[in-house]
Amino acid sequence: MDATQLKRQAAERAVEFIESGMIVGLGHGTTAIWATRRLADLIQVGQIKNILAVPCSKETEAEAEKLGIPLTTLEAHPHIDLTIDGADEVAPNFDVIKGGGGALLREKIVAQASKREIIIVDDSKLSSALGTNWAIPVEVIPFGYGSQQAFLEELGAVVTVRKKNDGTTFYTDQGNIILDSKFGPLADAAGLAEQLKQRTGIVEHGLFIKLVSDVIVAASSGTRQLHKQS
Repeated sequence: MDATQLKRQAAERAVEFIESGMIVGLGHGTTAIWATRRLADLIQVGQIKNILAVPCSKETEAEAEKLGIPLTTLEAHPHIDLTIDGADEVAPNFDVIKGGGGALLREKIVAQASKREIIIVDDSKLSSALGTNWAIPVEVIPFGYGSQQAFLEELGAVVTVRKKNDGTTFYTDQGNIILDSKFGPLADAAGLAEQLKQRTGIVEHGLFIKLVSDVIVAASSGTRQLHKQS
């Protein structure tokens, strides 16, 4: 079973937790889009009714509109019942790195508003420590971004300005720049997250600390759900 099949398998398992009448957060990226499509299928056949969805990116919003999923906003519905999203790396304590798709700011806003945040991944995304296999995306405003890059390098990161496939600078939905910051395995991810938040010019970072309630992992041997104990 290839990675695409595993992503779809995990996404479809996560959608099983959506019930009629819910406010649902729709994540961004190649894994989360499978959940959006599965939800649309269930709405179309009448298995799920009266839901409203909050998309985490313009791309997800466009896909949901095309599929006929009713949308709302956090202004109209500030509390979300359940969000389904992907992740780039998952630690044993359910902290994750997100932002590989560039939507980390909106994704974190939606996650914070959610009663339940379900992360869907294939088993290659599991890690003993965040930062082992993935750089931390750090979203910064364009003005003075070089000073933020220097700050991150002083903290020990190898920093790369994210580019698009054509070599031009990648900009987020908010018009910001992403500095992909490779720290290596983190002994204190929560401490680094707090340190980054104190820096003026850093809008957000891809460390999602204490936001995830469930992780659904797809592997060639099957799909399993991990639920965080309170």
